[in-house]
Amino acid sequence: MAHKSLLDSTWSTLDDDAVRYARALAMDAVQKVGNGHPGTAMALAPVAYLLFQKVLRNDPSDPNWIARDRFILSCGHSSLTLYIQLFLAGYGLELEDLKEFRTWGSLTPGHPEFGHTHGVETTTGPLGQGVANGVGMAMASRFRRGLLDPKKSEGTSIFDQNIWVLASDGDLQEGVSAEASSLAGVQALGNLKVIYDDNRISIEGDTHLAFTEDVSARYRAYGWEVFEVDARESGEVDLASLTAAIENALSIRQRPVLIRLKSVIAWPAPKARNTAKSHGSALGVEEVAAAKIELGLDPSESFAIPHEILQNSRSLISRGKKMHEEWNLEFAKWANANPEGLKLLERLESGQLPQGWDGSLPSFESGKSVATRKASGDVIQNLASALPELWGGSADLAESNNTMIHSSKSFLPSSSTMPSADPYGRNIHFGIREHAMGAIANGIALFGLSRIYVGTFLVFSDYMRGAVRLSALMDLPVTYIWSHDSIGLGEDGPTHQPVEHVAALRAIPNLAVIRPADGNETVAAWRRLVEHPAPSALLLSRQNLPILGGTNSDGVKNGAYVLKDFLAEGANSPQALIIATGSEVHLALDAAGALSLEGISTRVVSAPCLEWFKAMPQQYRDSVIPPSIRARVSVEAAVSQGWHELIGDAGVAISLDHFGASASAEVLFEKFGFTSERIASAAKESLVKARAH
Repeated sequence: MAHKSLLDSTWSTLDDDAVRYARALAMDAVQKVGNGHPGTAMALAPVAYLLFQKVLRNDPSDPNWIARDRFILSCGHSSLTLYIQLFLAGYGLELEDLKEFRTWGSLTPGHPEFGHTHGVETTTGPLGQGVANGVGMAMASRFRRGLLDPKKSEGTSIFDQNIWVLASDGDLQEGVSAEASSLAGVQALGNLKVIYDDNRISIEGDTHLAFTEDVSARYRAYGWEVFEVDARESGEVDLASLTAAIENALSIRQRPVLIRLKSVIAWPAPKARNTAKSHGSALGVEEVAAAKIELGLDPSESFAIPHEILQNSRSLISRGKKMHEEWNLEFAKWANANPEGLKLLERLESGQLPQGWDGSLPSFESGKSVATRKASGDVIQNLASALPELWGGSADLAESNNTMIHSSKSFLPSSSTMPSADPYGRNIHFGIREHAMGAIANGIALFGLSRIYVGTFLVFSDYMRGAVRLSALMDLPVTYIWSHDSIGLGEDGPTHQPVEHVAALRAIPNLAVIRPADGNETVAAWRRLVEHPAPSALLLSRQNLPILGGTNSDGVKNGAYVLKDFLAEGANSPQALIIATGSEVHLALDAAGALSLEGISTRVVSAPCLEWFKAMPQQYRDSVIPPSIRARVSVEAAVSQGWHELIGDAGVAISLDHFGASASAEVLFEKFGFTSERIASAAKESLVKARAH
């Protein structure tokens, strides 16, 4: 078999054999558990093997090596494509792990899971997300070079790595990949290489039932370089052609690359090849045996891998260590020439914050008013001066979200004609691409060594929910800034007024949803997010809110706290509780003050983050919301879903369980009952209910 220069001195018959056995292992693993996706793993075995063994800069003994290339299996349903290569390369998976594919507690779950299996760079399965993650990683790589080695041109720094993505027809049908790929072209991400497995098969059959566009032309229109490799006629991927395409891709640094591989799914199974059944079902005992005969293997063997083949593929461990050692020599030279860069790198790797990082955070004077989106913007300016690793952007709403870092330029390639362009700028212009923005932010967070935030209006969190869910699932420290958080945005009306969104976001496990009551609570929330990075959402007001007296930074970090007890004359404890968030807290204070004058002692609890509050010890929670006080009112300009857990059967929820309207914020709050008078009335109603039970 003739191969190009990448393989001339390294490819052997043992490598050919490894590909044959990799295909058999894919069939065996699915057949044993009785479900899964064997077809793509069979077809892509030579592609994945070539990448892991001959192309990627990787070190199986150190899966988190800072200088490694990244590999993303965007078509996560074909997880065996990745698992088998991790097994062959020596990342820690063994045959027993492949035998436990898709079973409880195994290292080989149905879809690759970040943080669960060494060598898995991101959780994939929701199609299109991996492509967008790859765009984020490629952007993060350039940003990291700007932090640590800005004088080196692209491709010449020790901090330049390639991002390789294997994608499917399904990935490229999903809109999120189109959004992200379009932006990748704008960003001229020469370190991004996507191999598109164009096998024309999905669950319903031939993809031409729904997908007939010229993908190559589309990607060229995005500004990508495109190469095509056709394996349809022979069925077998021609390694010479694929290698040539990969070598061409590696030579291109000015734009992202798409390698369009026209393959045959489930090759070489005689009946299952090129069928929809092979996409997501076990092939069956007879077909597995027939395919093994086609491969020249013993059909009676299952989960077989000859020792000499595994020994050959696991020689990557020693080769990886050698690559690592050679890089270390270059790193030592860099460190000697860049002592400040080394100091920054060591801080970023440790997760430490610079001394005095919070010394210039703003403080807002009681009695004045400011929109929490404005307060957040002020915090970002101050954080940016102390934390060079902080960057972010918006889906074309930076002026409204207050997400712009004023001291920095736009993150755009050197080839950009925009006056504000800087390849290492800290302001990302995502365009009107909310879903890609979230998935790209996940890729940035996965790449590491920087702090990323992204913003849009709260109502558009729906557009990006798939990516937000994956942030939470992977526990990625992405900060989502969602402004215009209620009917308070006013005249734009119900299409732009989030009603169900707060509850919907709280339904996502491991996502902290934070709705600060004023500027100082906003500062406190940001402080916690910097000190304890986690998947988080800041819900911020468009309208000005009064700066409240008595807000407490530690209380904000605890999720909820006693803002003020309004005790009637002679009373020593409250009779009723008003629990409020965001722009409604000042109304709760007014209502509680009025109630105390009527002899009803009332506690106001500010609850900016219910998730943080629920994580506190029960003793603290009971001190804030005593179980003995059953008269409770919740106040939030959104649906009431979720609040009854806190207010109980005697509680009253002041909420908005319908869509809004087009009018000024003041009119809407009055018309929909978000007034101190309505809150006070609800407290009295709750007292009656509590006494009746």
